[in-house]
Amino acid sequence: QVQLTESGGALVQPGESLRLSCTASEFALNYHAIAWFRQAPGKEREFVACITGSPATTKLADSVRGRFAISRDNRKKTIYLQMNTLEPEDTARYYCATQNMCAEYAPFLSWGQGTQVTVGT
Repeated sequence: QVQLTESGGALVQPGESLRLSCTASEFALNYHAIAWFRQAPGKEREFVACITGSPATTKLADSVRGRFAISRDNRKKTIYLQMNTLEPEDTARYYCATQNMCAEYAPFLSWGQGTQVTVGT
């Protein structure tokens, strides 16, 4: 079955960096893509990034391109979201999810419990 577990969220100051991790079950890794999305209180879910299997291709939302990067370590069954130059607008709960295609508009099929990222005081 699909199991996804996010970790790495924290309270940081603007300009700092964080790396989120998503540990996935073998079943989850068999999906075409793994994505990160985020949701802030009172806001809609927002696509952040996605990555396919080998060879890995990636897509990033315009709002994070140049600051965030997504990668995967298949041996560790983990997908990472490296977040640099964090801004208060990045504050949200971050989730990793399976997708049938790596695209901003592709639906998220299954996701974990999420990890909270808070930028600011």
